[in-house]
Amino acid sequence: MASRSCANFLHLVSGDLLDIPQTPRALPRVMTVPGIISDRDSCSSNDGDSDVTSSGCRERKIIVVNMLPLHAKRDGETSKWRFSWDEDALFLHLKDGFSPETEVVYVGSLKVDIDVNEQEEVAQKLLEDFNCVPTFLPNDLQKKFYLGFCKQHLWPLFHYMLPMCPDHGDRFDRILWKAYVSANKIFADKVMEVINPDDDYVWIHDYHLMVLPTFLRKHFHRIKLGFFLHSPFPSSEIYRTLPVRDEILRGLLNCDLIGFHTFDYARHFLSCCSRMLGLDYESKRGHIGLDYFGRTVFIKILPVGVHMGRLESVLNLASTAAKVKEIQKQFEGKKLILGVDDMDIFKGISLKLLAMEQLLQQHPGLQGKIVLVQIVNPARGFGKDVQEAKKETYMAAKKINDVYGSPKYQPVVLIDCPVPRYEKSAYYALAECCIVNAVRDGMNLVPYKYIVCRQGTPGMDEALGVKPESPRTSMLVVSEFIGCSPSLSGAIRVNPWDIDAVAEALNTAISMPESEKQLRHEKHYRYVSTHDVAYWARSFAMDLDRACQDHFSKRCWGIGFGLSFRVVSLSPSFRRLSIDHIVSAYKRTNRRAIFLDYDGTVVPEASIVKSPSPEVISIIKTLCDDPKNTVFIVSGRGRTSLSEWLAPCEKLGIAAEHGYFIRWSKDSEWETSPVGADLEWKKIVEPVMMQYREATDGSTIEPKESALVWHHQDADPDFGSCQAKELLDHLESVLANEPAVVNRGQHIVEVKPQGVRKGLVAEKVLSRMVNGGEPPDFVMCVGDDKSDEDMFQSILTSLSNPSLPVDPEIFACTVGRKPSKAKYFLDDTADVLKLLKGLATATISKPRYYSNGIPGGMGDGCGREPKVEG
Repeated sequence: MASRSCANFLHLVSGDLLDIPQTPRALPRVMTVPGIISDRDSCSSNDGDSDVTSSGCRERKIIVVNMLPLHAKRDGETSKWRFSWDEDALFLHLKDGFSPETEVVYVGSLKVDIDVNEQEEVAQKLLEDFNCVPTFLPNDLQKKFYLGFCKQHLWPLFHYMLPMCPDHGDRFDRILWKAYVSANKIFADKVMEVINPDDDYVWIHDYHLMVLPTFLRKHFHRIKLGFFLHSPFPSSEIYRTLPVRDEILRGLLNCDLIGFHTFDYARHFLSCCSRMLGLDYESKRGHIGLDYFGRTVFIKILPVGVHMGRLESVLNLASTAAKVKEIQKQFEGKKLILGVDDMDIFKGISLKLLAMEQLLQQHPGLQGKIVLVQIVNPARGFGKDVQEAKKETYMAAKKINDVYGSPKYQPVVLIDCPVPRYEKSAYYALAECCIVNAVRDGMNLVPYKYIVCRQGTPGMDEALGVKPESPRTSMLVVSEFIGCSPSLSGAIRVNPWDIDAVAEALNTAISMPESEKQLRHEKHYRYVSTHDVAYWARSFAMDLDRACQDHFSKRCWGIGFGLSFRVVSLSPSFRRLSIDHIVSAYKRTNRRAIFLDYDGTVVPEASIVKSPSPEVISIIKTLCDDPKNTVFIVSGRGRTSLSEWLAPCEKLGIAAEHGYFIRWSKDSEWETSPVGADLEWKKIVEPVMMQYREATDGSTIEPKESALVWHHQDADPDFGSCQAKELLDHLESVLANEPAVVNRGQHIVEVKPQGVRKGLVAEKVLSRMVNGGEPPDFVMCVGDDKSDEDMFQSILTSLSNPSLPVDPEIFACTVGRKPSKAKYFLDDTADVLKLLKGLATATISKPRYYSNGIPGGMGDGCGREPKVEG
């Protein structure tokens, strides 16, 4: 179990963290032992996860962002800080998606440095007046965290830029990583100051805070935690180069819901989880979920929207109308193409200008008739790459204007200064076409804003001199590599690197018939107006609520150290099998049935050597030699291998190939299942499997007497899984009328006869014991995969018979903490061996006497109940 101390927890991260101030107030308690948390009786109940009590039934959401949606300015007369809402901030607008009764608390940094002596006063003012909790990162930490790790490492990497050499990106710096973790820890402390973990929902935003969920989940196992990534998530081939890749993935997986703008970003994240952490995902009723130590982490795919009311209110301003008339006069008789981008290397501004140059060169008739107005927002970061991008932009614009311009005409107009919202809205409203040519961008709301502004308002119609009922048009040229592209089906999508294609797209956009422009605009406006920022926030909140609905019906454990911490969450009835408990039951019972799986249970799944160790042989032999025990190995493996490996255990029963072959002891003959006598279907299956083996590098075919198995554990994880699904569908179709079933297991696809399953083995053995007048009073079954779940179910069904003289003690146990029909679990094969060793020790600890001097049996090598136990 991880340390209870938050400070100690930090030291568990590789290397010491930066010296940062600790939160002064007492932090909530952590549940350090397993326990069942009952449903809440009232709004003020507390589940033991914290010392914080609820202030009432009002729903509260804590929004955690890097920068608070506030403007800060020092008053010139009083020298006091004055704050106001940033009316253009996305994180302020998302409140519209919540009910009016919802209290929203913001946690984040300010855009200005606050002197240490003023921080307490400012914090109190922000909490009282704005419901904001400032983090106050030390200046040096802020630089290393934001300008360092976020902007030098994460931002380039997430936009597919690798530091191949010192001149092309910054190499990984562990000092900056420590600063990132330290900053996330400060954010966590501030959240813990205000949270009521039983009731509050926490919604974390963007790549700056990706390990924050780990800190919060450590302290509040049942915290309701959502995360939304506003940048791209790179493919696994790019992401895997990050030295701290696992820590960040595990941080995100400590959330209940993770949101992405597009399926591509979500797919890349899921691929990383599969390749680096071995996690699989599945879709349940339209919701994608990852099983992570008993918790289901849900994936949300929904692009963010714009605030319709804010955009329309700006359009109705008198300043906007005045600017519209000014722009109309300035560019009279010309068609306006608009670009609005930040100044950074990923926005593709220089590529856009090259396309403009190509357009003017290929279509000389457009010279003097079109103008590209490129508004450049201030860069969010600093560095050599930003300066180079700016220099390249200015050089390209100058070249175009020198070649194709004149004293009264400039084809490219660069506006490289802060542009107020009303001025941008005026340009949006007048532009015939808007082009977003980024080579990589998380979302980019410029196209959405353009569409709303082209739709107009009564005030804007009056300024433009158009009738309210007149048709609206808009044209978009958008890069394939931006998040909003999939939602804009009427836009002309382009590869920004293909200069010729972008130039031709611009020509198509400005020359398209008005009727088609109108249809495209109507389609886009319908989407943008119904999928606004409120819809996005409301949808995320609903899914987060759904993802958290089982929190208080699960039993939780915290495991792992440092940033590897995670919570194991299982049903209250599912518990670790105590060796003392089962040994006690074992000693007081007289007729026992023991069923053991082989691979993954008594032999590690990952072991190269598949034969059992001498210790395993010794333990099983000891259990078999006890006349009170009937012991069976029930495996999918072939009978030849099992009988050879387990030869020293003469009284051991073996069920091979899932029970197709059964042998009650070494001296007895193999019995063959009568239901699978017809194996002609193997002639159909083998060629199909060979086809997939040849097409899937690393896959193999395992022939069995009764079955065929296609293995893909050594193939590429994604491709192997994809091929397994295809093979499953293929085989099910060709075997539709054959007496065979197709099953998909862990890295396998298996075809076996109908009616052959492990559960029938358990039923057959137990039935024989009951019919022989020796019903079991102790049954133990241990297994690790899906086929063993059938055994667990069969045992419970078979022994629920009211005619049995006594109710047997049943220990159905799965290996690994995961959803199961078993009541108990053990962590791994090492735990299984400890358990079996405990039973073996109990077997040989007491002398045993028999009525006839020799171990009795059922004529099959199984033991008989003794009359006297010494």
